[in-house]
Amino acid sequence: MSEIDPTDHALATIASILERPEPVLVVRETETVVAAEHVAADEQPAADEHTVVDEHPMVEEQPLVPEHTDADGYSKVGPGPMVAIRLKWTVHRGDDGQFYVHETIGEQSAPVVSGPMTSEAAVRFVDEHEDEAHRRFEELRSEIAGRSSLADYERKGEA
Repeated sequence: MSEIDPTDHALATIASILERPEPVLVVRETETVVAAEHVAADEQPAADEHTVVDEHPMVEEQPLVPEHTDADGYSKVGPGPMVAIRLKWTVHRGDDGQFYVHETIGEQSAPVVSGPMTSEAAVRFVDEHEDEAHRRFEELRSEIAGRSSLADYERKGEA
Protein backbone atom coordinates (compact mmCIF):
# COMPACT_ATOMS: atom_id res chain seq x y z
CA MET A 1 0.00 0.00 0.00
CA SER A 2 1.44 3.39 -0.99
CA GLU A 3 1.41 6.36 1.36
CA ILE A 4 -0.81 9.29 0.47
CA ASP A 5 0.93 12.65 0.32
CA PRO A 6 -0.82 15.03 2.79
CA THR A 7 -0.47 17.83 0.25
CA ASP A 8 -2.59 15.90 -2.23
CA HIS A 9 -5.24 15.41 0.45
CA ALA A 10 -5.25 19.16 1.25
CA LEU A 11 -5.43 20.09 -2.44
CA ALA A 12 -8.28 17.63 -2.95
CA THR A 13 -10.18 19.19 -0.06
CA ILE A 14 -9.69 22.69 -1.45
CA ALA A 15 -10.77 21.53 -4.91
CA SER A 16 -13.94 19.95 -3.51
CA ILE A 17 -14.78 23.20 -1.75
CA LEU A 18 -14.22 25.20 -4.92
CA GLU A 19 -16.28 22.83 -7.04
CA ARG A 20 -19.35 23.24 -4.82
CA PRO A 21 -19.90 26.98 -4.33
CA GLU A 22 -22.58 28.14 -1.94
CA PRO A 23 -26.01 28.19 -3.58
CA VAL A 24 -27.35 31.57 -4.57
CA LEU A 25 -30.94 32.33 -3.64
CA VAL A 26 -32.82 34.04 -6.46
CA VAL A 27 -36.20 35.52 -5.65
CA ARG A 28 -38.49 36.47 -8.48
CA GLU A 29 -41.71 38.35 -8.08
CA THR A 30 -44.48 37.37 -10.48
CA GLU A 31 -47.45 39.28 -11.70
CA THR A 32 -50.70 37.39 -12.30
CA VAL A 33 -52.54 38.34 -15.47
CA VAL A 34 -56.13 37.24 -15.94
CA ALA A 35 -57.16 36.95 -19.58
CA ALA A 36 -60.87 36.54 -20.36
CA GLU A 37 -63.04 37.43 -23.28
CA HIS A 38 -65.34 40.39 -22.86
CA VAL A 39 -68.79 39.07 -22.00
CA ALA A 40 -71.94 41.11 -22.65
CA ALA A 41 -74.07 41.86 -19.60
CA ASP A 42 -76.95 39.63 -20.74
CA GLU A 43 -74.69 36.67 -21.67
CA GLN A 44 -73.51 34.17 -19.09
CA PRO A 45 -70.30 32.23 -19.69
CA ALA A 46 -70.82 28.57 -20.48
CA ALA A 47 -69.88 26.02 -17.81
CA ASP A 48 -67.02 24.64 -19.92
CA GLU A 49 -65.45 28.09 -20.37
CA HIS A 50 -62.88 29.09 -17.78
CA THR A 51 -60.59 31.95 -17.00
CA VAL A 52 -57.05 31.65 -18.26
CA VAL A 53 -54.32 32.67 -15.83
CA ASP A 54 -50.84 33.41 -17.12
CA GLU A 55 -47.93 34.12 -14.82
CA HIS A 56 -45.17 36.28 -16.22
CA PRO A 57 -42.04 36.89 -14.16
CA MET A 58 -41.38 40.54 -13.54
CA VAL A 59 -37.72 41.36 -13.99
CA GLU A 60 -36.32 44.66 -12.88
CA GLU A 61 -33.56 45.85 -15.15
CA GLN A 62 -30.46 46.56 -13.12
CA PRO A 63 -26.93 47.02 -14.35
CA LEU A 64 -24.56 44.16 -13.52
CA VAL A 65 -22.04 46.62 -12.16
CA PRO A 66 -23.18 49.79 -10.43
CA GLU A 67 -22.37 52.86 -12.44
CA HIS A 68 -19.94 55.28 -10.86
CA THR A 69 -20.00 58.85 -11.99
CA ASP A 70 -16.86 59.35 -9.92
CA ALA A 71 -14.08 56.81 -9.52
CA ASP A 72 -13.74 57.58 -5.79
CA GLY A 73 -15.01 54.50 -3.94
CA TYR A 74 -14.92 52.21 -6.97
CA SER A 75 -14.06 48.77 -5.62
CA LYS A 76 -13.75 45.13 -6.67
CA VAL A 77 -12.97 41.95 -4.76
CA GLY A 78 -10.90 39.07 -6.08
CA PRO A 79 -11.89 35.41 -6.01
CA GLY A 80 -11.14 32.93 -3.29
CA PRO A 81 -12.76 30.66 -0.75
CA MET A 82 -11.47 32.53 2.31
CA VAL A 83 -11.85 36.20 3.20
CA ALA A 84 -8.45 36.16 4.93
CA ILE A 85 -6.63 35.74 1.59
CA ARG A 86 -9.03 37.56 -0.75
CA LEU A 87 -7.70 40.56 -2.69
CA LYS A 88 -9.59 43.85 -2.76
CA TRP A 89 -8.95 46.97 -4.84
CA THR A 90 -10.50 50.32 -3.93
CA VAL A 91 -10.06 53.69 -5.63
CA HIS A 92 -9.61 56.74 -3.39
CA ARG A 93 -9.25 60.39 -4.32
CA GLY A 94 -6.21 62.03 -2.76
CA ASP A 95 -5.99 65.53 -1.35
CA ASP A 96 -4.27 66.55 -4.58
CA GLY A 97 -7.33 65.57 -6.69
CA GLN A 98 -5.54 62.56 -8.18
CA PHE A 99 -6.75 58.97 -7.73
CA TYR A 100 -4.98 56.17 -5.88
CA VAL A 101 -5.76 52.46 -5.80
CA HIS A 102 -5.51 50.70 -2.43
CA GLU A 103 -4.88 46.96 -2.77
CA THR A 104 -5.37 44.80 0.32
CA ILE A 105 -5.20 41.11 1.09
CA GLY A 106 -7.78 40.08 3.66
CA GLU A 107 -9.47 42.47 6.04
CA GLN A 108 -6.60 43.42 8.36
CA SER A 109 -3.70 44.10 5.99
CA ALA A 110 -2.11 47.46 5.27
CA PRO A 111 -2.94 48.61 1.74
CA VAL A 112 -0.42 48.77 -1.08
CA VAL A 113 -1.10 52.11 -2.75
CA SER A 114 -0.68 52.68 -6.50
CA GLY A 115 -0.90 56.10 -8.05
CA PRO A 116 -1.37 58.95 -8.68
CA MET A 117 -3.49 58.45 -11.78
CA THR A 118 -6.60 59.76 -13.53
CA SER A 119 -10.02 58.42 -12.59
CA GLU A 120 -10.25 56.41 -15.83
CA ALA A 121 -6.79 54.94 -15.29
CA ALA A 122 -7.67 53.99 -11.70
CA VAL A 123 -10.87 52.20 -12.74
CA ARG A 124 -9.01 50.44 -15.58
CA PHE A 125 -6.26 49.43 -13.09
CA VAL A 126 -8.84 47.89 -10.73
CA ASP A 127 -10.65 46.08 -13.57
CA GLU A 128 -7.43 44.69 -15.06
CA HIS A 129 -6.10 43.47 -11.72
CA GLU A 130 -9.43 41.86 -10.83
CA ASP A 131 -9.59 40.11 -14.23
CA GLU A 132 -6.00 38.87 -13.80
CA ALA A 133 -6.78 37.58 -10.29
CA HIS A 134 -9.81 35.65 -11.59
CA ARG A 135 -7.75 34.18 -14.45
CA ARG A 136 -4.97 33.06 -12.10
CA PHE A 137 -7.49 31.67 -9.61
CA GLU A 138 -9.16 29.58 -12.32
CA GLU A 139 -5.75 28.26 -13.44
CA LEU A 140 -4.92 27.27 -9.86
CA ARG A 141 -8.35 25.74 -9.41
CA SER A 142 -7.89 23.65 -12.57
CA GLU A 143 -4.44 22.55 -11.43
CA ILE A 144 -5.79 21.54 -8.01
CA ALA A 145 -8.66 19.64 -9.62
CA GLY A 146 -6.19 17.88 -11.93
CA ARG A 147 -3.99 16.85 -9.02
CA SER A 148 -7.05 15.72 -7.10
CA SER A 149 -8.21 13.44 -9.91
CA LEU A 150 -4.64 12.13 -10.36
CA ALA A 151 -4.46 11.39 -6.61
CA ASP A 152 -7.79 9.51 -6.83
CA TYR A 153 -6.45 7.59 -9.81
CA GLU A 154 -3.27 6.64 -7.90
CA ARG A 155 -5.21 5.82 -4.73
CA LYS A 156 -7.28 3.25 -6.61
CA GLY A 157 -4.09 1.57 -7.74
CA GLU A 158 -4.68 2.29 -11.41
CA ALA A 159 -1.39 4.10 -11.92
